[in-house]
Amino acid sequence: MKLLTYKHGGRISFGAVSGDGVVDGPALLDGRADSIRAALDKGLLEELQQLSTGAPIDVSLQDIEYLPPILDPTKILCVGVNYADHRTESGYADTPLHPTIFSRFPDTHVGHRHVVVHPPNTTQLDYEGEVAIVIGRHVNRIDSEADTRTAIAGLSCYNDLSARDWQLHNSQWLPGKNFRGVGSFGPWLVTTDEFADFSALRLTTRVDGEVRQDAKLADLIFDFTDILRYITGFTDLAPGDVVVTGTPGGVGFAANPPLFLVPGSVTEVEVSGVGVLRNKIIAARGPAA
Repeated sequence: MKLLTYKHGGRISFGAVSGDGVVDGPALLDGRADSIRAALDKGLLEELQQLSTGAPIDVSLQDIEYLPPILDPTKILCVGVNYADHRTESGYADTPLHPTIFSRFPDTHVGHRHVVVHPPNTTQLDYEGEVAIVIGRHVNRIDSEADTRTAIAGLSCYNDLSARDWQLHNSQWLPGKNFRGVGSFGPWLVTTDEFADFSALRLTTRVDGEVRQDAKLADLIFDFTDILRYITGFTDLAPGDVVVTGTPGGVGFAANPPLFLVPGSVTEVEVSGVGVLRNKIIAARGPAA
């Protein structure tokens, strides 16, 4: 099942994708949940899937504004340099013992087809195509792949757009990862029953139609279970939390010369079995800060 959050006629809602339209979630659930996060928290996902099967659509996909699937996650945790080729191009020679974790803020997210405003005070805006995990239940410990399967509600596409100069001001990456509206998430999440093997999924990033990144999730240094085991070693996870799993080699800063994004650039992050997340970069209005 594909679940999305959308805006139509001034109303924000969520629903299940059916063909070329959306079946509205709150209507199906008699108002018991007004968001994907609330539906997950109340354990309504299976019921929603049953009710949406064969139901008439309420609105066409052509008529909606796509929003990030989870509007208000309590946590957004991202994994850095989690593919060997990206570690190499980033200048790391070691094999890490533990995942590198950093955080993002919810207001950095924009949805599918939204524009990304190029921050006026960076000249090094870069793309990072990734796979995002959406947590489906309260989790305080992950020990096995079976635990991972039950913990994850679904997967989505993610572009961890980064201001490299701000990221590399010091050893803490948070500034370069948290410009408002500079990071995209969507177009929807696809529930885990749609995937037999996470490691077989393919992640591809294109800029202006040119393939820049292409990898299978089997290439992850730390797989989903490794990541969630480590994270739940220091914090609990809640329904709707987002865990972003890392980007492969081919990012713009590592090219010679560097290939940073500029106003007019169009990015596409595609995950097999999930879909394509598309965004256009536009110029900021006003002078640099």
